Amino acid sequence: MAGGKETPRQKMIGMMYLVLTALLALQVSNAVLEKFVFIDEALRRSGEEMAEKNTKTLSAITTEVKKKGDRAADKAALSKATKVKELTNETLTYMSGLRDKMVEITGGRDENNQLVGAKDYDIVGNYMIQKGEGEILKKKLNDYAKQLEGLTGNPFAPLAKDAKDLEIAKNDEDQKNKTFSEYYFGNTPTAAGMATISHLETEVLNYEARALENLAEQVGAKDVEFDKLVPLIRPTSNVVAAGAEFEADLFITAAATGMSPTFMYNGKEIPAEENEFGIKYGKVKFSAKAGNYDPKTLMSEQSFKAQIALNDSTYTIDHKYFVVKPVIQVRSAALQALYMNCGNELDIQVPALGTAYNPSFSSSGAKTVKGNRTGLVTVIPEGRSKVKLTVSNGGNVLGTETFDVKKVPPPNVEITSRNRPVDFEKGISAAALTTIKVSAEADENFAREVPKDARYRVRRVNVKLARAGRQIKAQDFSSENIDLRSWRSLFRKGDNLIVKIENVTRRTYQGENERVKPATTIYSIPID
Repeated sequence: MAGGKETPRQKMIGMMYLVLTALLALQVSNAVLEKFVFIDEALRRSGEEMAEKNTKTLSAITTEVKKKGDRAADKAALSKATKVKELTNETLTYMSGLRDKMVEITGGRDENNQLVGAKDYDIVGNYMIQKGEGEILKKKLNDYAKQLEGLTGNPFAPLAKDAKDLEIAKNDEDQKNKTFSEYYFGNTPTAAGMATISHLETEVLNYEARALENLAEQVGAKDVEFDKLVPLIRPTSNVVAAGAEFEADLFITAAATGMSPTFMYNGKEIPAEENEFGIKYGKVKFSAKAGNYDPKTLMSEQSFKAQIALNDSTYTIDHKYFVVKPVIQVRSAALQALYMNCGNELDIQVPALGTAYNPSFSSSGAKTVKGNRTGLVTVIPEGRSKVKLTVSNGGNVLGTETFDVKKVPPPNVEITSRNRPVDFEKGISAAALTTIKVSAEADENFAREVPKDARYRVRRVNVKLARAGRQIKAQDFSSENIDLRSWRSLFRKGDNLIVKIENVTRRTYQGENERVKPATTIYSIPID
């Protein structure tokens, strides 16, 4: 009824009271009503046992406070526990007097000490409801719960509730609108009314037990008893160069396995973890940021505040550390400048970050494509202006590198006949001139630096046969391979074959075809 964690005995008491209320609702026979007398006696005996147990708890608190040297915090807890006992006694004294009053107004007891008005249904109800004694009881019970809450700092639900606040009655159309007094004492025989008071007394004693247990826990609450000792090594660094000294601190750390400390970093709580020794710890992990690096050491001093809260005490550590300015190393086939509209592959590394290096890249004036391994990025300039490439790690900007941008060099045209380069001075004999191949080749440096952008294709070629300044024949070809077998009958010694390159494209890194202009577009081949 009152909530909180209950012992098996308390659950039994609650069940007895549920039986009591159910019997009342059924308007049971006189023989059954007499059993309320036995229920009342059972509840009172249980209450006496609970009261004795609570007294022992208070005595144990008193002994523990003295044992720990009468410390101020412990004495404050004892003072509250003593106040809880006083409040409980006051409340129970009032309720005991209320039970005696019920006996008195219903005729007292006979020569066998039996209730004269045990089966009366009206007198107790009239006294508790019409005369207002039930509201007085309700206020005393709920004030008692509030006072315990103030003394312990823990929530205590109201002890006396109206029917609408009780699980057993709130959905019952006949009961849910009744007040505390009406629900507990309306149409109630004397024996049942007394049993109800006994039940409420056990609830009061249950609250007292909870309050005393809470205050008992506060005695010595700031004491930490360490039950585990673990050796630890704290090295200056786990990475040393050959020939250098390894340095570490070896010490003992102690832990209390039953404690649950709270770990904080710069005022914010961080999750607690547990190591192989069963010791709880907090892991401080953050991305290091810094500014104003020392120009000589390239380091910046930083600090953070770590706190551990345990048993109402907070232990603070102001920890200093140094952030080393990262040095960006750029490796590329062409470091001086990047080719416009080409996929310039750069390998950007920051050795100081070690395995924590997982960069991201951004740029003004260029597209960036992250590579398939750490630090690899392809930069595609979109214009002739300088490209600024910003390198970040974990959201922190490490630095910005600036690159010039240069145009793509024009391709070189190569004309071959029978897999041999054409000699433009000697020419080709008419008998041997059956086919020629016109191809575009990338500049050597360009092909080495951005091989994925150095792919050319001749799309259209115009070929003319000229004799003594006159055009004999002309034809457009849309292939690099020019078939001239149908022209052989026209060839004469001294003629010239004029080859004009009209359309050449470059396949870019992004898979697009870009039209380009070769260095030379017109070639004259003498026919011998």
